[in-house]
Amino acid sequence: MHGLCRDCLSETVSATRCGACGSPRLARHPEIHALSVAHIDCDAFYATIEKRDDPSLADKPLIVGGGVRGVVSTACYIARTYGVHSAMPMFKARRLCPDAVVVRPDMAKYAAVAREIRKRMRELTPLVEPVSIDEAFLDLSGTERLHGRSAAQSLARFAIAVEREVGITVSVGLSYNKFLAKIASDLDKPRGFAMLGRAEAASFLAAKPISIIFGIGKVAQERLARGGFRTIADLQRSDEIELMRRLGPEGQRLSRLARGIDHRKVVPDRDAKSISAETTFDTDIAALRPLEKLLWGLSERVSARLKASGVSGTTVTIKLKTAEFQTRTRARSLSDPTQLARRIFDCGRELLAKEIDGTKFRLIGIGVSNLKSADAADPDDLVDPRARKAASSERAVDTLRAKFGRGAIMRGLALDENG
Repeated sequence: MHGLCRDCLSETVSATRCGACGSPRLARHPEIHALSVAHIDCDAFYATIEKRDDPSLADKPLIVGGGVRGVVSTACYIARTYGVHSAMPMFKARRLCPDAVVVRPDMAKYAAVAREIRKRMRELTPLVEPVSIDEAFLDLSGTERLHGRSAAQSLARFAIAVEREVGITVSVGLSYNKFLAKIASDLDKPRGFAMLGRAEAASFLAAKPISIIFGIGKVAQERLARGGFRTIADLQRSDEIELMRRLGPEGQRLSRLARGIDHRKVVPDRDAKSISAETTFDTDIAALRPLEKLLWGLSERVSARLKASGVSGTTVTIKLKTAEFQTRTRARSLSDPTQLARRIFDCGRELLAKEIDGTKFRLIGIGVSNLKSADAADPDDLVDPRARKAASSERAVDTLRAKFGRGAIMRGLALDENG
């Protein structure tokens, strides 16, 4: 069986060890040189970055999130052994893992790391389709002659470089289509490298629950279970025409995916529709001032994401959720696209002020949509020189933070509300 060592990249491998360095971390598969569609997923992304930056956290359970009524953004693998997972309410996570260290998210830092990893991905192939801040599909078809090595070798080299030079780990899934590459990337986490080939696809999938297919949530699972479809094998036993008769157009999709057929292409640089951030409070808030302070922090997070993504936006939207779980959204368009936290905040604060009527809120969020290129962002205001000065000041702060870290300089309502 063909294979390579994931530590030294040698192809001299035995059944269990690398013949060159003795490492047991081997990537072996009969179709290894024929597979070219990959899914790369950073391992516990936010938590791994925090542990990289604070080595004292290395052997401790770590949760990135915050607040009693917030949710878990990411849990490290130690915390996951206690049952903690992403999107879990913080009160439940703390109950499951009372000794966990809790760190508030630093989205600007995470976005900077994501940008570096995305740059390295594009050095492998221009066909990079981001899925989220910490994962992407890649199509390396035809890159063998460019790099002088197979897709598997390029990906193994990429994983080593990210671990050594960026300080985090990734898991790689390699297959012949996106559906199976995504499944493969989850098989061997963390620091994984798994492959699924054509010959094994149907048999591998057969015993899996139907929920392994993307887009099948709890409601769809229950509906399909009532029709006798609980596993992929149940779909495989049914004729495609029969599935279409019973399930409509969805029947064809399920039938083909169940057999390992997925014709979706890797689409580079899929456009985001909006960039946003929100937070849930420990206690309900009705007053403007504390809501303003929270809105400022969220505006900084959105600004950092816009800058990291190389985009700007012209529509600012705030989101409020009342204590009774009713949601209010309010939006306003700007005259020019922006990336600046101050402009995002100023617009959001005006929208927020109109909603202060004694209602108690449990959540606030702000986002920017109608995204444009960063080149169009924040043109000089010839009428108001103060706006130009404020924009220059914010960019100077960004430069200092990039060089010396977020703690190098603080900014916020208390520091600059007068100018």
